[in-house]
Amino acid sequence: MLARTLVLATLLAAPALAQDKGPPQDPPKRIRSILLYGDQQCPASTDPDEIVVCATTGDSPYRIPKRFRGEAKTDPASTSWSRRMEVVEDVNRAGLPNSCSAIGTGGQTGCTRKFIQQWAQERLEKEAKAAKVP
Repeated sequence: MLARTLVLATLLAAPALAQDKGPPQDPPKRIRSILLYGDQQCPASTDPDEIVVCATTGDSPYRIPKRFRGEAKTDPASTSWSRRMEVVEDVNRAGLPNSCSAIGTGGQTGCTRKFIQQWAQERLEKEAKAAKVP
């Protein structure tokens, strides 16, 4: 019985003997995360209880990343639905009244309307030019 108690006490004390005898280490009180742009340098820590973590992100934060820069796509999948509907309406407009086309019965009214609008625009431009002359 006494032997069992001694073995049990030795086993319970073994983890305590394996630990460091030094003072416990506290985590830092402050951690700063900084994003660097361009040629910026990482600032040094002024406080021993502070850790500074820097990450370089490349160009300016207001610049579009290189992977998104490029020419606008003109394929059908990149066309907006509103633009697609405008094209469909323009194509289907032929033959309707005020369409200025030779197809259908209402095409001639659209041509007359178009010519009147063009004449009115030219007249406005002439008046604007005349007003600018000193």
